[in-house]
Amino acid sequence: MMRFADPVELIYEGTVYRPPSEATSLILQATIGCSHNTCTYCVSYLDKKFRIKSLKEMEHDIKAVLPYYRGTERIFLADGDALAIPAPELLELLALLKKNFPKLGRASIYGSPGNIRRKTVEELKALKQAGLGIIYIGLESGSDTILRAVKKGSLSKDMIAAAKKVKEAGIPLSVIWILGLGGKGRSEEHARETARVLNAMDPEYAGALTLMVVEPAPICKEVESGRLTLLDPKESLQELRKVAEKLELSNCVFRVNHASNYASIRGTLPQDKQKILAQIDEALGQAGYKPEWMRGL
Repeated sequence: MMRFADPVELIYEGTVYRPPSEATSLILQATIGCSHNTCTYCVSYLDKKFRIKSLKEMEHDIKAVLPYYRGTERIFLADGDALAIPAPELLELLALLKKNFPKLGRASIYGSPGNIRRKTVEELKALKQAGLGIIYIGLESGSDTILRAVKKGSLSKDMIAAAKKVKEAGIPLSVIWILGLGGKGRSEEHARETARVLNAMDPEYAGALTLMVVEPAPICKEVESGRLTLLDPKESLQELRKVAEKLELSNCVFRVNHASNYASIRGTLPQDKQKILAQIDEALGQAGYKPEWMRGL
C-alpha cells in the first residue's frame, strides 16, 4: 500500500468523457486525448495532444483521490483510447490500482480496433486477470462507406476481428454506435450494416448515441454544405428501430440512454426484443422526444 504524508490535488486535463454505464465510477486519466483523433464527428479531444501518462503521474492521481475513494469498486481509465498503453505498462497500472483500492471489482477502458490488434490474446488475458473488466469499442457504423467518410481509421472487418479477439480473451465487450451518422442519404445502409456488424461482434453490451454536430468538428462543414442532411428525432428513432429489429445477439444488455439520445430505450436481447421495439414504437407514437436543449455529448 502506498503511504502519503501530504495531501495533493487531482487535476483533470481538459474535459473528461465516459460511457453512460460508468456514471458512478472513479475516473482516472491514464492517457490524455485520443490516439486517433481524426474522426470528423468528434470534438472531445481536439484541444489535447495525445500522450500516455507515466506511472509516477498515476501514483500522484491515486494519492489525490485515495482519501475519498479508497472503497471504490469501479474505475474508468480515460481518455479516448487508454488501451493504447503498452500491455506491460497497463499491467503495472492495474496492479497499482488493485493494491490501493482493495474493493475494486473492475477497471474499464475504451479500446480502438487498432490498439486491440496490437495486443496479443495472451496479453489481453493477462489484462483481464489483472482486473480489466470491460472494453468499450466505438463501432459508430457498420457501413464501410460511412466509416471511411468519417475517418474512423477502421473498417467493419477490423471491428469484427477486434471483438472476436476480446471475446477470446474472456473480457466483456461493450459496443457503441452513432444514430444518424450517415445522414438521411445513408440511413438505410447505416441501419442495415450496423445490425450486421453488431450481430457478428455479438457483444455483451450494446448501445447507441445520437449524432450531435458541434463546432469545430469537421462534420459541421458537411452539414453546412448540404452534403450531409441530419435526421430529425422521428427519423433517428426509426433508424434505431431498423437496427433493433435486425439484431440477433446471444446475450446482450441493450441500452440507448446516452445524453445525446432523443428517448431512453432498454432491455436485454434476445428475450426483450419485442419489448425494445415496443418502447421505440411508443416513443414514436407519442412524439415525446427529448428537446434539443436537453441533449449533450
